[in-house]
Amino acid sequence: MTLGETKGIILFTKDYKEKDKLVKIFTESFGKLMFFVKGAHRKNNPIAPAILPFTEAVYIGDFREEGLSFLNGSKEVAPFRKIQEDIFINAYATYILNLVDAAIEDRVYDPNLYHFTVQALTLLNDGKDAEIITNIFEIQLLHRFGITPEWSHCAVCQETRGKFDYSSKYSGVLCERHWLLDEHRYHADPRAVHFVRLFSAISYDKVQDINVKAETKTAIRQMIDELYDEYVGIHLKSKKFIDQMKSWEDTLRIPKRKDNDKLDEQLND
Repeated sequence: MTLGETKGIILFTKDYKEKDKLVKIFTESFGKLMFFVKGAHRKNNPIAPAILPFTEAVYIGDFREEGLSFLNGSKEVAPFRKIQEDIFINAYATYILNLVDAAIEDRVYDPNLYHFTVQALTLLNDGKDAEIITNIFEIQLLHRFGITPEWSHCAVCQETRGKFDYSSKYSGVLCERHWLLDEHRYHADPRAVHFVRLFSAISYDKVQDINVKAETKTAIRQMIDELYDEYVGIHLKSKKFIDQMKSWEDTLRIPKRKDNDKLDEQLND
C-alpha cells in the first residue's frame, strides 16, 4: 500500500452498486490500477470531474499492489474537451486507450507509454488528423505486444530507399528486388508501406508535417489491420466502431479534408 499522488489518465469507468464506481486509471507512477470511488454518483461529489472519460489529473489516494485501490481526491484536473464533445475524435481516443489497456498488464510501471498516450490524446484534442495519430500509435505500440518488425531497411540487403513490401517470413520489409523471395508477402500498396515505415520512427512533434490522401489512408489501414490480425489478434469493439464511421460521415455529410501526399516523391527516389 502506498499513500500519495500521481498523474493519471482515465481509461474507463463502470458503475458499482447504486452510488459507487470502479474507475480504471493509467497512472504515471504505478501503471494501470482499478480504483473504487465511493459515492461517485453523489450530487456535487468533488471528485466527479476528475473521473470523467478523457480526463488527465493528479490523483490522490491509496495505491495498492493487490486488489482495488482507493481515490481520496484529485487536483490539476485537465479534461480533453474536444475529445469529450466530438463523437468521431472520441472514437479514435477510445480505441487508443483500449489498446493501452490491452498492451500492458496492470501495475506495470511504464512512464514512456504514459507520456506517449498523453501526446496522442493532446494531438487528437487539438484537432490533428485522428487517423494518422492513431496509425502512429498502433505501429509504435507493436513492441509492447512483443512484435518488433524491421522497418528501417530491407531485411535481406539493408536497402533503405525505393519501394518496399512487408514479409512475415523475414519479419520486416523487403525491397522490390527481393519481393520474389516471399510469395506470401503482404502485396501491400508501396505507398502504405512507405508511411508505415515512417510512422514506426516518427515523433509526434513532426506529425503536422504529414498529409495523406484518402485512398492512401485506406491502404495504410488495411496494412495495419493485417499486421494486428497476424501478430496481435485482439478484436476491440472500439476498432469496429471506427471501421463503421466512414459511412456515418457520408450520412452526416461531414466535409472531407483536402489531403495530399507531400512525401510521395520519396517513393520514387
